[in-house]
Amino acid sequence: MKKYENLKSNVIGPLLKEYREKRKLSKINLCRLLQLHAIYLDSTEIKRIEDGQMIVKDFELIGFCKVLNIPYSEIEDLIE
Repeated sequence: MKKYENLKSNVIGPLLKEYREKRKLSKINLCRLLQLHAIYLDSTEIKRIEDGQMIVKDFELIGFCKVLNIPYSEIEDLIE
């Protein structure tokens, strides 16, 4: 994976953390829910995504939205 100095690798991380905490899910439980959608991430990767240190693939983003019930409009607001 490519490393970026002082730059975030994604803009979705803080939103994912917010929704995960709202649902009172641990990172491990989030991993288990994502596995039901054939998305295999471990808790360390979830932390790196939430901290903006890891790139999120498009299919992972869709899985996060489904599992955490994130409206697509929230994501749209982040990229505008």
